[in-house]
Amino acid sequence: MSLRRRFSPPPVLAPGAVLVEAVGVGLRIGGREVLRGVDVSVRGGEVLALVGPNGAGKSSLLTVLAGDVAAAQGVVHVHGRPVAEWSAGELALRRAVLPQAAELSFPFAVEEVVRMGRAPHHSSPAEDDAAVAEAMAVTEVTDFAARPFSALSGGERARVALARVLAQRAPVLLLDEPTAALDLRHQELVLRVCRERARDGDAVVVVLHDLGLAAAYADRVVVLRAGGVAADGTPADVFGEPLLSEVYEHAVEVFPHPRGGPLLVTPKRNL
Repeated sequence: MSLRRRFSPPPVLAPGAVLVEAVGVGLRIGGREVLRGVDVSVRGGEVLALVGPNGAGKSSLLTVLAGDVAAAQGVVHVHGRPVAEWSAGELALRRAVLPQAAELSFPFAVEEVVRMGRAPHHSSPAEDDAAVAEAMAVTEVTDFAARPFSALSGGERARVALARVLAQRAPVLLLDEPTAALDLRHQELVLRVCRERARDGDAVVVVLHDLGLAAAYADRVVVLRAGGVAADGTPADVFGEPLLSEVYEHAVEVFPHPRGGPLLVTPKRNL
């Protein structure tokens, strides 16, 4: 079987099709149970936010959905097939992963880092150039394309890492805290990009700590607590004060937006 055939791109699926699904997923790391009985499905055309306190299992679930770590129990399907049955090249055409930390040992230029996202493809140089240029433009890193990645600030590195993921042009994006190192403007930029990819039919899973951003940009939210799913639904259905206060072990207030926008979620402060 040729590489081109073996790494053929995924077929175009119907809008709303389940692209990634976890059924009864459990995971142990170092003898500790970090995920237990997790059921999650991700559909094309939606942004799914994973939220919860530190240690709830958000990043662990993302790595299992990506196929980077094998579940100890249960199964993960990517495009309707167990994730372990895909080769690395086939999987790279179907999902792209943004880890929390973006580190490189060699002094690659920014454009070279973004171009790494094209490695799974057998496309023409012109197609690769177009994908790289588009990804750099939407993440606003074009102006420092020739700079060494190692010379960038933390926020700049985060945007370049996202550009690499976008250049991959996989129909599933798995993003671990993509806004953590960013200023307010670029947080909004990144999540607008997520929404645009979802409108184009892709499935986007994003780990977020900011509940206000999740309320503003996610179609669905999965709230994780101690490795299990505490709630799964729209932000309006899930973001209730009793649940969030219990999950975060801190009083949380939820307000309607005064101008009809997304819910406002904030910790309660005794001033």
